[in-house]
Amino acid sequence: MASVILLGVIVLVALWLVLEPLRRGQAADPDAAQRTELLEQRDVLYGELAASGDDTRRPDLERRAARTLRALDALPPAPGPGGARRLALGGAVLALVITVIAAFTVVPRWQLASLDATEAANVQNVLNLPQLRATAERTGANADYLAWGKAAFDSGTYDQALTAYGNALKLDPRQPVALRRLGILLLTRGERTGQTLGEKDATQAALLVRTAAQLAPNDAESQLLLGFTLARFGQSQDALSALERYRTLNPSGRDADELITALRTRLQQDDPALSVYAANCASCHGPAGAGGIGPNLRESTLTREAMATIIRQGKGAMPAFPTLKDSDVTLLLTLLEGWQKAGK
Repeated sequence: MASVILLGVIVLVALWLVLEPLRRGQAADPDAAQRTELLEQRDVLYGELAASGDDTRRPDLERRAARTLRALDALPPAPGPGGARRLALGGAVLALVITVIAAFTVVPRWQLASLDATEAANVQNVLNLPQLRATAERTGANADYLAWGKAAFDSGTYDQALTAYGNALKLDPRQPVALRRLGILLLTRGERTGQTLGEKDATQAALLVRTAAQLAPNDAESQLLLGFTLARFGQSQDALSALERYRTLNPSGRDADELITALRTRLQQDDPALSVYAANCASCHGPAGAGGIGPNLRESTLTREAMATIIRQGKGAMPAFPTLKDSDVTLLLTLLEGWQKAGK
């Protein structure tokens, strides 16, 4: 809204600069009275000189006429009839300059205001790319490469993002953002280009993403991209754990919802133990055992026997499950033991 108001003000100022000189007409002459008096004196003296002939008064008349002419010459020139037009032309030029400036400043912001926040950010990133790229290539600084890479990645200009993050990692190979984004770009390049991704390239891409997650375990994007990468390689359980971790770090994040649902369904179908867990335990302990209302089962140090007792008899806020089949309890205990070992 502020951009629209500012644009309206600029238009009004431009119109005023063009029309005001024309409205005022010819500029006033501040020396008009003196100029008129001197011109009248000059005309009178010229008349007397013409009638004097060889009269003895002639030398005096000539001196007075000369003084009058010098006084007229000393006055600044009177404004001509084209003054208003010149002022209007100057106003038009100034208005054009203001309009051009607005076209590259106010108008783009006005157009961005009609987009949602994500679209506006992407458009702004695209507009900034040439300058960010030129700066990075000129300075060769790590921060400039990262700024270029971020703008390119966020705007979907992935070829530039690959170049920018690759150059940043040459300067410092332990940068989580550059590592994970370069890894996911390499991993998904085949989908964008239609080319088949080789096993070596896929392994390298996965290594980059894993390394980034190890360097920044509490970064939401690290866990998100790790989850996508593990799912791509068929490691459904580890992928689900990473994506659940992502949701814990970023509760408002919705990027992994569909994949999380698909992984849960796949795991429950493939693993009967997970089916039992999903039906009886996930509502309190989380879909991947990472905790919720109940504690994190992956960090538990209970023995198999202690866990079996709690399942059957309950403990504290946890209800008992006395009717659970022995075979289902066995499946649960094996699953929980596996989670405990993976968490050590």
